[in-house]
This record gives sequence, C-alpha cells and structure tokens, in this order.
Amino acid sequence: MSGRVIATSDNATGGKISRQINVVLRNPEPPAPLAEPEQLVGGKPVPATGKLGDIFRELEQMVGLECVKDIVFEVYALLQIGLIRAEVGLLQSAQVFHMVFKGNPGTGKTTVARIVARLFQEMGVLSKGHLIEVERADLVGEYIGHTALKTREMVKKAIGGILFIDEAYSLARGGEKDFGKEAIDTLVKAMEDYKNQFVLILAGYQDEMETFLQTNPGLPSRFPIHIEFPDYSVDQLMLIADLMAKERQYVLSPQSEQKLRQHLTQEKQKFAEIFSNARYVRNTLEKSIRHQAVRLLQQQLQTYSKQELMTLRPEDLRLDKKK
Repeated sequence: MSGRVIATSDNATGGKISRQINVVLRNPEPPAPLAEPEQLVGGKPVPATGKLGDIFRELEQMVGLECVKDIVFEVYALLQIGLIRAEVGLLQSAQVFHMVFKGNPGTGKTTVARIVARLFQEMGVLSKGHLIEVERADLVGEYIGHTALKTREMVKKAIGGILFIDEAYSLARGGEKDFGKEAIDTLVKAMEDYKNQFVLILAGYQDEMETFLQTNPGLPSRFPIHIEFPDYSVDQLMLIADLMAKERQYVLSPQSEQKLRQHLTQEKQKFAEIFSNARYVRNTLEKSIRHQAVRLLQQQLQTYSKQELMTLRPEDLRLDKKK
C-alpha cells in the first residue's frame, strides 16, 4: 500500500481510552470561541451547527465508543477553554497530541483518526486536517539512506494533518540491522522538527504496540494519548450489520439475522485473536449482497418487487470461508 490522502469521514465503532493527556496549541492565532453550544451528547455542551456540530453528531452515531467520545470531548473542551483563556490574557499550556491506537483489526482505529483530524482542523490545531495512512512498506527502503528519505517524504505529505501508521510495530520486527529502526529514528526526529505541524498516530495490536514503544527510548514519552479499541460484542456486531445494510438500502430477514448472529458467535469463539470485527461484518454483508444478486437474476422474473430487491435471505448468507 502506498501513502495516500484519505477523506476524513465515515462511521465506526467501539473503543476504550486511557486518560493520559498532555495536550501544544499549534495555531498562534486561534479562532474565536464558539457561541451558545447545545447539549447534544450525554449532557456535553457541544456545537449544534457547522462543521463541529457535524463531527459530534457523527461521533454520537457510532456504535459503542463511549470512552472515545469522552476523550474527544475532553480534547475539544481543552482547546475551547484555551481559546477563552487567550481572550482574557491567560497563558495556554503546552500540548502534545501524538497518539497510540491499540486494538484488533476492524475496531474503528482509522475512522477515529479521520474524525480527530477533522476536529483538529476545525479547532485550529492542524491547518489541513487530512489523513495520510501508511504501513511499513511506505517507510522502509531497500538500502542505507533510502528509508530516511521515504519516511521524510511521508512526514512532509502529512504536514498540516495526521500521519497514521498502521501495524506500526512491524517497523521494529527486523532487529538492530533492519532498516525499520532507521524509520523509527527518522520519525522521532521529525516529531521534534515539525512538532507544531502534524500529529503522528501509531496503530496496531495491543501487545505488539506495547513492545514496540520500548524499542526506542524517545518513543513512550512522545505519545501521551493511548486509546484501546476492544473487540465488539455480538450485539454490537449485529447493530453494525444492520446499519451497514441500511446504508446500502438492504435489510436482513429475521431468519438471516438469526443465522448471522449464530455465525458471528462461533467466529468470535474460534478466532478471538484474529477476528476482524466490523471489517468481517462488512465483508460478509457485501458477499451476501453479491449472492442475492445472483439468486435474483437466476429467477429470470419479469419484474422484481422493491422488498425482494432489498431483502437478504438466509440462502444469501453463505458463511463458509471459500464462497
């Protein structure tokens, strides 16, 4: 995968967060504080209109993520009060927003990063608010000096936004002689050189990320915000499936819902360590939509009812791994 700019919107789910915050306002001339916020989320006073209002509404619509919602509001509140303090001549405390996201695949890490990027842009922390998503292959080169060059290029692309490194622990897998170490060292230097200009988010499995942070003595202290993304419950996964189906204008029949629930329960039990959560649900749903299309076409009907075109039946949910 090559580094790329990703649009900062989508729905996501579930999360748990540590409360470590030592968050530098990166815009020396922040916008004026918003007026008359409205209680929208769990009694929290957040904007009712505009782009910030859209961000918080999107956050509210997510399945789970209660602790994530709390921490996003805390960051918003910190920034908003900082603007008010500046208006009355008080100092703004130094802030660092680099983060570590820990969790299995499909638990909403990338989507949360997109929303954070949008929030930071609206609050004046980041000038562009875009997200550059990369992995090891985008940072590590094939010869001495190549890695530092590739890594610096990705950092420069992320200026004004967020650099999101998925499976970041892979940078440390090759040992001392691996070029991944050079990428880590380059990132640490870039965090100093461009500390007011981009935010770095490292993401990956929880245990691997804990080990990774110990590979460079400069890493742990540079990431004050740690977010843990737990696997979803079966009930949450079923809600995600329902939302995904509605977005595509499909519905699961009651029999299909029962079949999917049983299947997800079994998959979580069998593959707890590698189960891909919402990603698995999305792939299963999209595969079922393809099977429904084949079934309908083979009926060779003159007309199809709207309900028939929307309904996913049990036979459409072919839940074996090969089909």
